[in-house]
Amino acid sequence: MTMEMKDSGSVVLTAYHPHSPARIPGMEQSFVQDIPPSHSPTSRKSLSRCRRINRMLSNESAPPAFSRSNSQASMDSTSMEDFWCEVESIKESREDGSEEAMLLEFKPADEGELEAEWLQDVGLSTLISGAEEEDGQALLSTLTRTQAAAVQKRYNTYTQTLRKKNKHTVRDVRDIFGTSDSSPTFETVPVSPVSSNGIQLPGQKPVWKSVSSKSCLDCGIDKGSPSITEELSYEVSFSESIAVLPKTQEWPKNQRFKKEDSALPKFIVRKSRFGLTEVGDLSPEDMKKIRYLSLIELTAFYDALGVELKRNRVERVRGRENGLFGVPLTVLLENDQKKVPGIKVPLIFQKLLLKLEETGLETEGILRVPGSASRVKNLHQELEAKFYDDTFDWDQVRNNDAAGLLKMFIRELPSPLFTVEYLPAFITLVEKISKIKLQLQALHLLIMLMPEANRDTAKAFLQFLKKVVANEGKNKMNLWNVSMIVAPNLFIYKGKRANQQEMQAAATTAHIVRLLIRYQDILWTVPSFLISQVRKMNEAAMNNSKRQLMFDKGVRKLLRRKTMERERPERPEGAVTFPPYLQSDIPEGVIRVYAPLHSKVSMAIQLNSQTKAKDILARFHCENSHGSSQSMRGQIQSLHEIGGNIGQHCLDPDAFMLDVYRANPQAEWVIKPKAS
Repeated sequence: MTMEMKDSGSVVLTAYHPHSPARIPGMEQSFVQDIPPSHSPTSRKSLSRCRRINRMLSNESAPPAFSRSNSQASMDSTSMEDFWCEVESIKESREDGSEEAMLLEFKPADEGELEAEWLQDVGLSTLISGAEEEDGQALLSTLTRTQAAAVQKRYNTYTQTLRKKNKHTVRDVRDIFGTSDSSPTFETVPVSPVSSNGIQLPGQKPVWKSVSSKSCLDCGIDKGSPSITEELSYEVSFSESIAVLPKTQEWPKNQRFKKEDSALPKFIVRKSRFGLTEVGDLSPEDMKKIRYLSLIELTAFYDALGVELKRNRVERVRGRENGLFGVPLTVLLENDQKKVPGIKVPLIFQKLLLKLEETGLETEGILRVPGSASRVKNLHQELEAKFYDDTFDWDQVRNNDAAGLLKMFIRELPSPLFTVEYLPAFITLVEKISKIKLQLQALHLLIMLMPEANRDTAKAFLQFLKKVVANEGKNKMNLWNVSMIVAPNLFIYKGKRANQQEMQAAATTAHIVRLLIRYQDILWTVPSFLISQVRKMNEAAMNNSKRQLMFDKGVRKLLRRKTMERERPERPEGAVTFPPYLQSDIPEGVIRVYAPLHSKVSMAIQLNSQTKAKDILARFHCENSHGSSQSMRGQIQSLHEIGGNIGQHCLDPDAFMLDVYRANPQAEWVIKPKAS
C-alpha cells in the first residue's frame, strides 16, 4: 500500500518556541507578501488583518512572548500567511456570534496530583487505594524494564509527596510487590522480541516475508522522489529500542522543518507471520488495555529520550446535550445510534465529509478560501433545526461554506478532537525530537491513547484530508498547505491561556498534521508488542481467577461433581454457542472453524506452516457458494479469533494460522462480517 502525494517548494521551516533566544539582527524578515492568486476576493479583509499580524510578529518592538527563534527566517512566508489567515478567520467567526465561545479551564496541579492521576489513567489505581485488584497485578506482570521504571518513578514521586504532606500512611512499594531490596523495582518481563500479535514462543524468532506490495504497509512519497526508506518494527517496545541510544546525544535547540515532501522518509512496516492488526480489529475490552499500556509505554518512551511528558489538567466542559455543534462526541454518537445502530462517526460529520468528497475535492483553495460568514451562520442554524428531520437541502450548500461548517464542527467540540490533556506532548515531541521516526512512534502511541469516539472521527477526517491532497493538481492544495490550514482548527483550542502558546507553535502543529495525514495508515495499526502484552495480561488474569477459585470450598465441591466435563474458558461476548457434537476435542494442529451465517456452519481444518486466514475463508466460500443467502454474499467475511488469551480479534487475511493457533490454542475460530 503506497501513499502517493506531491508537494512543491523547498523552503526550510522551523517552529515557534515559547522560550526562543533573542533575535539576531538581520535574520528576521516580514511575512508580508502579495495576495496569492488562489485567494478569492472574499478573503481580502482577512488578508489585510493577517498582514498586520505578520508585521506585528516581525516587528522589533513585539512582546517577548511572540519572539521568533533564530532559524525562523527560513520559514515560507506564503504558507505561514495561510496559517495566520485561518487564525483570523476563526477569530472573526467568534466575534460575529456565529460560533459559541467555550473556555477550557486549566487547573493548577498540586505536587503529586499529576502522578496520582497518571496511575489512575494507566489502570493502576490499586497502588493508590491499596486494594488488591487482579487487573492491576496482571498489568504489572506484563511490563518491560523501561515501562516498569516509568511506573516506579511516578509511584515513588507520589508516595514521597504524600509523606511530606502527612496525609496518611503510604504503603511501601516493597510491601506491594514483595521485594526486600532497599531500592525496590518492579518485576519485569523479558525484552526479547515477541511475535507480532502473539506471545513469545520458546526459541521462536520473528519471521519476515519478502518485500512486496502485499506483504508490507508502505507509507511514503512518490517513487520518483529521492527519499529515505526506513523499516518500522513492532516486535520490541519503542522505549526498549530507544534505551540503547547513546545518552550523550543532544537534540538541536532550533528544530528546522523542511516543507518539501522528499524530506519525509518512506516507512515500511513488514507483516510478520501474524499479520497486522488495526484498532477496530480488537474488542473494546482489549482496546481499553491497549490504552493503559500505551500511556505507560509513551511515558517510558519520553523518559528514555530525556523529554518531559507534559500534560494539561483540564476542567471538563459539559457542552450541549442535544443538537449538532458544540455537543460532545460521545453524546452525539449516543443520539445518532438511536437512528443508525453501531455508527462510529457522527452523522453530521459524515454528511459534511460526503458533501465535500462528492463536489468539493477539485475546488481550488478548498479549506483555505473561506466561505461567506453570513451564509455559514445561516446554514449552521438551519442544520440545527432541520438535519434530523431530513428536510435540509444540501444542494444549496456551496463547497467553501461546507468546508467552513466542517472546521466549525471541529472547533466547537467541547473537548478537542485530539484530546487537550496531551496536547503539550504533541508539541514537545516535535520541538525536542529531531528524528521523524521517533516523532512518528510517539504520535502512534498518542493515537492509541485517544478515546474511541475521538479516534474514529479523527480517522474519518484524516482520510478526507488525504483525498484533498491527492487532488492537488486541481485544487492547488498540497500537503503543507492543507496542514497549515487544519492545524489552527485542531490545536488552537479555546482557553484563557491558549492563544500565545499555540500561536507560537504554528509550524510545529502544522508539521504534526502533516505527519498525521502522511502516515495515517501506520497510525491506525496496533503495535504487536502491545497486543502481546494484552495477551499476557489476559492470561495472568485467568490464572489469578483460577487460583482464587481453588480456595472457594463451594466451587471445589462443584468441580468434583463435574470432573467428567471438559474445562472450557469463559466465553467472551461475541462467541458463538454450538451443539455438543461440534465441541468434541480435536487433535493438535487441527482447528474447528465455525461460520454461523453459512449453510455449512462448521469445518475441521488441518493447519500447516503455510495455511493463511484467507485460505480458510476461500475454502468456506467454495463450500458454501450455492447455499449462502444473497445478503451474506455481499458482506466481507473475516476470520475471528475469540476467547483464550484475547477478547476478540479480527485476523489479517495474510496471518499464518498455525502461528496464531500456537499463540492461543484455547481460542475459538469464527467466520463473520468484520465490524465496520
